[in-house]
Amino acid sequence: MSNTWFVTGTSRGLGLELVRQLLAQGHNVAATSRSAERLAAALGDVDRTRLLPIELDLTDERAVAAAVAATADRFGGLDVVVNNAGYGFLGAVEETSDAEVRRMFEVQVFGVWNVLRAVLPGMRAARRGHIVNVSSVLGLTTFPGWGLYSAGKFALEGLTGSLAAEVAEFGIRVTLVEPGYTRTDFLRPVSLGLPAATADGYGAIREMTTAHLAMPGTQLGDPAKVVAAIIAVASNAASPLHQVLGSDSYGLAQARLESLRSDVEAGRELALTTDVSPA
Repeated sequence: MSNTWFVTGTSRGLGLELVRQLLAQGHNVAATSRSAERLAAALGDVDRTRLLPIELDLTDERAVAAAVAATADRFGGLDVVVNNAGYGFLGAVEETSDAEVRRMFEVQVFGVWNVLRAVLPGMRAARRGHIVNVSSVLGLTTFPGWGLYSAGKFALEGLTGSLAAEVAEFGIRVTLVEPGYTRTDFLRPVSLGLPAATADGYGAIREMTTAHLAMPGTQLGDPAKVVAAIIAVASNAASPLHQVLGSDSYGLAQARLESLRSDVEAGRELALTTDVSPA
């Protein structure tokens, strides 16, 4: 059975691969990108009969609402939403400028919020739908140098957890996918932001940046398999709220669970002293 998908961030990486696989499977796809021309060039000679390309700035709430309305008009409804648009940023917290922080949150959080506000009324009325928010294992754990990116993904995780509980009674399913390192353009300069100015003393982060820029082509994750997993998640009524993807992501998530459990237990004695004393 074909469904109608609304996918953001589709001109490269996982978003582009998702559009390709969905079209090949006979689904309807509204594919948003900041550049429709770049999306068209990337798709090449793919059959576009079921494709609605939309040039869209996700931070423009009215434009997002119009894009969702255009999708419903073209295909008669909307079944699955994938909030995929995003980019990386590698730099110390001290080095991130106000503009860099705001831009990250505009894409990772505010853009997603605009999409959600636009699609939820229709999904509630239909009492069905599936929302997939593409997070990262760095939405579950943290590393030096990834503070800004993790902050955006942690915000997305909190938003998504609350959303899932709010809309379950309407028959709307919600999933976070949390990939590890995947062989896309994510670690290339086109998709990885760097601080405009660096600070002294962060030599380890400079070394890590150099290592990450040399990493493309060696990551464990297969983009085609990651996208197939996302499609499977959207087709599974029993999919979990959190779906890690990749052996590296799974290992890091397990380590984070153990670390969090250790921290909570280490602070247990003090935690239990802060309740109001019995009368």
